[in-house]
Amino acid sequence: MSAPVQAAQAAQWTLSHAQVLIEAVAIVAFALSGLLEAARKQLDAVGVVVVAGLAAFGGGTLRDVLLDRRPFFWVQHANWLWALLALCLLAMVFLRARHVAPTERAMQWPDALGLGLFAASGTQIALVAQMPPIVAVLMGMVTAVFGGVLRDIVCNEIPSAFRDHRPYAVCAFAGGWVMVAATQLGWPAPLALAVSAALTSALRVAALASGYRLPAWTVGLPPRP
Repeated sequence: MSAPVQAAQAAQWTLSHAQVLIEAVAIVAFALSGLLEAARKQLDAVGVVVVAGLAAFGGGTLRDVLLDRRPFFWVQHANWLWALLALCLLAMVFLRARHVAPTERAMQWPDALGLGLFAASGTQIALVAQMPPIVAVLMGMVTAVFGGVLRDIVCNEIPSAFRDHRPYAVCAFAGGWVMVAATQLGWPAPLALAVSAALTSALRVAALASGYRLPAWTVGLPPRP
């Protein structure tokens, strides 16, 4: 086997495994956010698993549907479905009301990490599929944000990404452009993923720490009757 072919295969191995690791860490963080919402809504066992699954896999699945990419992450790595079921079971056995508020506060930081990881990996996957840069960045946003959007819709809530005014999708949008720039500059894929994810997460953490909120759009319309 020639040296260029070996180098290409090694690069692909590194990229593939980096993507798996990134999506795995993000899945855990997002699944926990779904579990907390399910606990707040007092759902049954089926509801808990569905909401946690939507939060964990929803954004990536929607991205893959839009990109016509198969197999889905959770189909290719079915062990994560068992991990999700185990996590839901443990939560239903051990999670109590007094645990929800402190866990929710603590989950802001893993959620910021998941946001960065999903935005970076989603943008990179779209770039590999030769999507235009703006489409790739939007696919990163879909990956990062729409799991939470689906979670909230199923729980009959206006998605928190749209209503709490704390920068969320905006952070994913900015981090996606870092991925685009790093790719065009020829950075190694794992390094580009790490830098993009780190910037997105850092922006989200900075917004949480500072309490910054996006301004609401007010046009003076009366409320609906």
